[in-house]
Amino acid sequence: MAGTGRENSRLADPGFLRELLGRHGFHFSKAMGQNFLINPSVCPRMAAACGAEDCAGVLEIGPGVGVLTWELAQVASKVVAVELDSRLFPLLKETLADCPNAEVVQGDVLKMDLAALIEEKLGGGPVCVCANLPYYITSPVVMGLLESGLPLKSLTVLVQKEAAQRLCAPPGTRACGAVSVSVQYHCQPELLFQVGRGSFMPPPKVDSAVLHMGMRPHPPVQVPDKAFLFRVARAAFSQRRKTALNALSAGLGLGKGPVSQALLAAGAQPNARAEQLTLEQFAALSRALWDGGARETF
Repeated sequence: MAGTGRENSRLADPGFLRELLGRHGFHFSKAMGQNFLINPSVCPRMAAACGAEDCAGVLEIGPGVGVLTWELAQVASKVVAVELDSRLFPLLKETLADCPNAEVVQGDVLKMDLAALIEEKLGGGPVCVCANLPYYITSPVVMGLLESGLPLKSLTVLVQKEAAQRLCAPPGTRACGAVSVSVQYHCQPELLFQVGRGSFMPPPKVDSAVLHMGMRPHPPVQVPDKAFLFRVARAAFSQRRKTALNALSAGLGLGKGPVSQALLAAGAQPNARAEQLTLEQFAALSRALWDGGARETF
């Protein structure tokens, strides 16, 4: 671990951050959803909550100027941060100069081989993921990580407040979506604290929240194929204004008769909407569809 001084507090100072960015000629990219944290209390709390002490190391996504990376380096044996924007590397070299256990790797987290990265840089895991995620990639990153089979211990992420509420929402509640089904299947989510829009530079138009997702040692429901379960969930939520029957029939390319029978077998009415189905009902639905022949189209 790096030293435990508080030198990093300057990175959350707007004046120092402007000076740093100006000195390196850096300009924010809206396309990359860049909003850097300037609230000095957020990153230490995230680092403390991520559970680094129980992992081989921490995987960070989108380190920005390194304010969270620095904090993670104080509590983790190794931090590997994946950054897409090569313009930030000179800044990170400066801000992480006193963190020999932090390494920045250039790449697109949605495209790179994370299993190989974890094997090479973090000894094969298990790892904790901790990140201030750009809003526009929150769902694909979270879904991709949860469904990847990677040796993950937990995910601690700062995301848009509404996204955090969806991720935490139990199936069967109004706020849930397809991502909620995957989250509840893989982990136990907990919304830790909210972060106001004024905590960022530049400030986004919405508030944020920090969410911790501890991976489950065993899934809470049994299904013949978990990938099929998530396909069923995505189909059910693909047309939220329609009934589950109509959405599933269209999304899975199946006749309404077999889908209606599967819904009834799962204890759900055909006119129910996707957000009314519990995780247990989604599991039963996927089993019924699988046994009814849907496996042949999968």
